[in-house]
Amino acid sequence: MSQRTLAVCSWSMRPADAGQLVERVTQSGVTAVQLALVPLVDAPKVWGESVTRLRDAGIRIESGMFALSLVTFHAGFIPHDAGDPLRACMLDRLRVVTDLFAAEGVDVAFETGQETAECLLDALRELDRARAGVNFDPANMLLYGAGDPLHGFRLLKPWVRQVHAKDAQPSGQMDVWGRETPVGAGAVPWTAFMQEVRSLPPSVAVVIEREGGERRVQEVASAKAFLQPML
Repeated sequence: MSQRTLAVCSWSMRPADAGQLVERVTQSGVTAVQLALVPLVDAPKVWGESVTRLRDAGIRIESGMFALSLVTFHAGFIPHDAGDPLRACMLDRLRVVTDLFAAEGVDVAFETGQETAECLLDALRELDRARAGVNFDPANMLLYGAGDPLHGFRLLKPWVRQVHAKDAQPSGQMDVWGRETPVGAGAVPWTAFMQEVRSLPPSVAVVIEREGGERRVQEVASAKAFLQPML
């Protein structure tokens, strides 16, 4: 049976160049990355060797932003009201984007959090595109106050193409941003959540993401140690 991939977002390492990216990912103990590809285009002298260096170091590129098999992004606060004209406009644009990537054999996955799971589920059904799915981030559900991440995951499971491993504490107040934490220190119910993740196909990677804090490498390493037994 294939083993599920545990990866890390390259930007969570805050590297200054391709060499430092490889160094920090290696230090974390993770062997796969979700690679931010815009820097490769914007600063090729700094990042142009990223793919070669990662491969030479035995680090797998699990997903990226342009010419790989999966592109992830926020759809962007989809209105809940089915009659809202802005919703229809957004869905039309998402169809165009999805179809452009599909023509190149690339799937898209909308990241969770900026709308409830119910809203995103309805939008995916209305979008009606086989190449469109979900990059499920349980922490974003808490940070945005978009609902219970375990309930949301169960609703969206058939559409999940990738999982972000990130943790957070909700604010407990409407319209007040929560607080991101290291994995295992927040309110994500990891044992139950990873049990759900294990029922997904092995091709669905779990990608560690850390957007706050000053101890990125250590916290990614801790997240790997925390999550690996649950895979």
